[in-house]
Amino acid sequence: MRQKYGQHFLTDANIIVQIVDAALLLRAANVVEIGPGKGALTAELISHGVTNFTAVEVDPEMVSFLQAHLPAAGVQIIAQNFLEFDLNLLPTVPTTFISNLPYLYAAEILDKVLAWPHFETAVFMFQKEHAQKIRAQAGDGFYGPLSIFSQLRARASLICKVGRGCFTPPPQVESAVLAFEKITPPNVPWEKLRRVVTSAFLHRRKTLLNALVLAGYDKDKISAALEKLFLPLTVRPEQISPDGYVQLTLLL
Repeated sequence: MRQKYGQHFLTDANIIVQIVDAALLLRAANVVEIGPGKGALTAELISHGVTNFTAVEVDPEMVSFLQAHLPAAGVQIIAQNFLEFDLNLLPTVPTTFISNLPYLYAAEILDKVLAWPHFETAVFMFQKEHAQKIRAQAGDGFYGPLSIFSQLRARASLICKVGRGCFTPPPQVESAVLAFEKITPPNVPWEKLRRVVTSAFLHRRKTLLNALVLAGYDKDKISAALEKLFLPLTVRPEQISPDGYVQLTLLL
């Protein structure tokens, strides 16, 4: 079987058990696995009595492998790229997602999952740096848009760190598993928030004021908003908390 799509197949039994145990602890009414590959997590879920759940797999070769090796009643396999999959085809009930995420698309997949109204919990493996960005606090070196957009919609906790040797073939980076639990998102126009945050971090070395002016925001409005938030005009993008960006967006 040849490797495609840059897969790194998880083979460490201890890590597989930790991921599935975390998912079962947080399990909602429905379960969706993203990119099952050869089915390491899938088989472990089935062995714990989880049946009739959905797995979305882009690789036709992996789909054929899963169909040949998994119990027919255990899982519904959807042959599609998850980023193109319409989540509204899933049952409209609280849903748990589980995955050893493809590193290249991890941030996009996480964003799609957290944005879905029926997301409840998730257990995902990320490249270590991505995991650090997701959990970073304002002022940390890894803090940025991924931190903000994640933390405004979910509470993330570290399950375990994962070494290169836990995969075949081994990746070039370390990994980490995070568990996500839904929180009530702020009442803010999300696309406007996304524009403010993205614009702010487009010029990390500049002050927030100058970064937003470069993005086309009115300088006087920015100054007035910062004053209302008791923030100095010299504040930098990485010094503003996720809630601070919500308040800034509403004022702008």
